[in-house]
Amino acid sequence: MSKVIKKMELDALKNTFKDVRDMVVLSSEKLTCQIDYGMRASFRKKKIHVQMVKNSLARRVFGELGMNLDKYLAGTTLVAWGGTSLAELSKDIDELVKKNAKLLKVKGAVSEGQEIDFKTALSMPTREGAIGRVVSLALSPASRLIGQLKAPGANIAGALKTLAERTEAPAAEAEPPVAAV
Repeated sequence: MSKVIKKMELDALKNTFKDVRDMVVLSSEKLTCQIDYGMRASFRKKKIHVQMVKNSLARRVFGELGMNLDKYLAGTTLVAWGGTSLAELSKDIDELVKKNAKLLKVKGAVSEGQEIDFKTALSMPTREGAIGRVVSLALSPASRLIGQLKAPGANIAGALKTLAERTEAPAAEAEPPVAAV
């Protein structure tokens, strides 16, 4: 491969992966064109991209981008990225790997540029789930505080209501019934 072509391929890979921080790295052996087309078509619907990379070029590009993926860059390498979160991407990849266990194998996952185990990526919450969890954790102390602030007022209101009912009951008993004339 000439230096000019290699530089063009490196530039293309850099442009492709410059904003990608979450991905799943796969290995494919004896992948037929029908399965490959079906896989890519189903991923396209979910806005997931899949690209086969040359290991030596990928090692350079990911190294320049601050990701050390040397552990995953051996043999045939497919990189999948996209979707709404790494968790959803991992779940979609896991479904596909289960259907084609003899043809596809997961090498690992990358989250925010750091290598992680694929099982860890599967158990991660989705973006929406993580945001919901953070919001509920942030609101929990506030709701407890509001409950504690409202409790004394509610106790006083309850005591006043009880006193008002007690004073109304003897007043109603003290009045004699009016006789009909």
